Amino acid sequence: MNQLLLNSVLAVLPGNVLLAQASDYQTAAPQAASPLSMIISLAIAVLIIAAMWKVFTKAGQPGWACLIPIYNLYILCKIAGRPGWWLLLMLIPFVNIIILIILCIDIAKSFGNGVGFGLGMAFLGFIFWPILGFGSAQYQGPSAGGGAVAVPA
Repeated sequence: MNQLLLNSVLAVLPGNVLLAQASDYQTAAPQAASPLSMIISLAIAVLIIAAMWKVFTKAGQPGWACLIPIYNLYILCKIAGRPGWWLLLMLIPFVNIIILIILCIDIAKSFGNGVGFGLGMAFLGFIFWPILGFGSAQYQGPSAGGGAVAVPA
């Protein structure tokens, strides 16, 4: 009886409902990106590179260091006052997101800005990195330095 009921239900349903591979959608060739979107993307990339170059030079580091993929993270750790081995933490999935947020907050503090600005650098970098690079913020030294703070007597 159950087999008869199952066969009658299967007979009523169209074949493409039963097969996961079947689709009503036509597959089309992927479209190329429009020239306008490529120009906008290139302009944003150039803006961020220029802003990071300015941040590196404000911190007393070579500006070209922002162009070298792994080396720029090492320099960012130095600017923020974090140890160089934090670079290894950037290679661990999901941990790297947390480390990047902490680095952005420390870099913002190193330039005299607050935690909110650091979060902006982490999540809206294309806005906040140019503000930091081209703005009037001055590098005040590593904020997360491991050394003791000198207290006047």
